[in-house]
Amino acid sequence: MRLASYRWQGIEGWGQVLEASIVPLADAWPCMRTALAAGVDAIAAAADGARARIPLEAVEWLPPVPRPDKILCVGLNYASHAGEAGRELPRYPSLFPRFADSFVGHGQAVVRPSCSEAFDYEGELGVVIGRPVRGVSAAEAMSCVAGYCCLAENSVRDFQRHSAQVTAGKNFERSGSIGPWIVTRDEIDSPADLRLVTRLNGQVVQDASVGDMLFDVPAIIAYVSTFTTLHPGDIIATGTPQGVGMSRNPPLWMAPGDVLDVEIAGVGLLRNPVVAFEHEVPA
Repeated sequence: MRLASYRWQGIEGWGQVLEASIVPLADAWPCMRTALAAGVDAIAAAADGARARIPLEAVEWLPPVPRPDKILCVGLNYASHAGEAGRELPRYPSLFPRFADSFVGHGQAVVRPSCSEAFDYEGELGVVIGRPVRGVSAAEAMSCVAGYCCLAENSVRDFQRHSAQVTAGKNFERSGSIGPWIVTRDEIDSPADLRLVTRLNGQVVQDASVGDMLFDVPAIIAYVSTFTTLHPGDIIATGTPQGVGMSRNPPLWMAPGDVLDVEIAGVGLLRNPVVAFEHEVPA
């Protein structure tokens, strides 16, 4: 089952994605977070009884969970990426937070800031939490997963290096994207079997197996839940593989007019144009 959030005729909603339409389900639960808390089986039952449909071409895609309680990202989670960055392999997951307003949905423009040209792409697998969890073991961690999504985490590299903390370079407004939807966990046998491909203007720049991660999905959830409670709708970005722009000679930065694709077979295709920052506040 594919679940998405959207804006249609000026109103935010969410629902099940079919081939050419969305089944709106906001009458059952007001938002994706509350629906995920009810459980995927309950969502499927509500969708089976729904009659209304909205054409896909009529909606504006939002991040699947527009306002999650937490977005946590794992850095240096592929040995190949740690190597190209000149970093030692981490003993534990390297974590940093992202703010919800640093992400847009599928088809929406990601924004290169006016203060930097070092705007780098980072394709990743996103993991969406389905139930509250604290202190879960790796053996039980997958039971907490609602589903998966494509994620372009992206970074403003020079700001990332301003200090030992990467927060500034990782949280420019509208610099990353998530979507188009959540594919529920029952649709994916094992996230380790997934293939992640990132394309910039149609050219492959990253191509890796999710199974190459240093810390797999259960290990990440177990580690994170050691120190914080994960809630339904929380998102974990699991890290990017080698091929990022900063490690190329010369560096390959995203520029206005570019188009970035992150594709994970079985999960979806996330596509976003790149635009220059304008001083107007987005609606």
